[in-house]
Amino acid sequence: MNITAIAPKPPETPVIAASAGPLALYRAMLRIRLIEEEIANRYSAQEMRCPVHLSIGQEATAVGACAALRTDDQIVSSHRSHGTYLAKGGDLNAMMAEIYGRETGCCGGRGGSMHLFDDRVGVLASVPIVGSFIALGTGAALSFRHANQDRVCIVFLGDGAIEEGIFHESANFAALKKLPVIFFIENNGYSCYTNLEDRQPVRPLADVARAHGMPSVQIDGNDVMAVYAATSPAVARARAGLGPTLIVADTYRWREHCGPNYDNDIGYRTPQEFESWRARCPVETMGANLMAQGTLTKTAQAELATEIGAEIDAAFQFAIGSAFPDPATARDHVYA
Repeated sequence: MNITAIAPKPPETPVIAASAGPLALYRAMLRIRLIEEEIANRYSAQEMRCPVHLSIGQEATAVGACAALRTDDQIVSSHRSHGTYLAKGGDLNAMMAEIYGRETGCCGGRGGSMHLFDDRVGVLASVPIVGSFIALGTGAALSFRHANQDRVCIVFLGDGAIEEGIFHESANFAALKKLPVIFFIENNGYSCYTNLEDRQPVRPLADVARAHGMPSVQIDGNDVMAVYAATSPAVARARAGLGPTLIVADTYRWREHCGPNYDNDIGYRTPQEFESWRARCPVETMGANLMAQGTLTKTAQAELATEIGAEIDAAFQFAIGSAFPDPATARDHVYA
């Protein structure tokens, strides 16, 4: 049985088109924020029986990067995958059903929050094993080359993943073969609870690209327009057969490494550090800029939130109302 066959028919949720303008990018970020906040609000009910790694605070990286892609381009990502999945157009109903472990989920309720995919819009996979998915994205790019397609793959990885050998092997191979892949580092400064400076030499992360002979850029990952402006030429370069690019987007996760709560009191980061990043909220900053430009009003903003809220409520109802997988199928899709 094909797992995709058991997912519900997805709604019309196309990849964000940058041509639609900044307001569309703002709406996409706000949507991700509201979805994840509602996951956090409901998580204590103990009905979502899988870990959740929320990307609250990091919405601009996913939205700005995916806005540079076509529907047939692909992405892969890590355990913190909700934002990238949604930004690429992944079906919200299927995502919520997966988190609730229901048979209508995108993996039939078998994968949970860290295993999201949607072939319809190019979400190839999200994988929780740190770094492992980097090779999947590089392989996807190789397949595009063999098929003479001008498609591109973005690999979304955290700063911790570049400490894995698979990153360097993939970067080396991609540069050697000039593959159409972009290594997009969402640099939130922490690997679980360990600061970047305690894990790596002090140097710009973008310098890692030099060892592999590829161009790189380091940007403000909380500025969705800056993310799009950096990703767009990298995508064009990859599509033209000129090879990979490494993008480092500096951003910050607000919630705990894994779970719905805040953890600024446990000692690995300070409340002051959190507040300094909280003041740079990508969603609120973009909203304020649009209001200053006259593109967005308080009324329109409230209407957006209401519209998105209704979609979120419907997705939770869909997930909760869906059946659990039949226990008799427990061994299906298992490689032995």
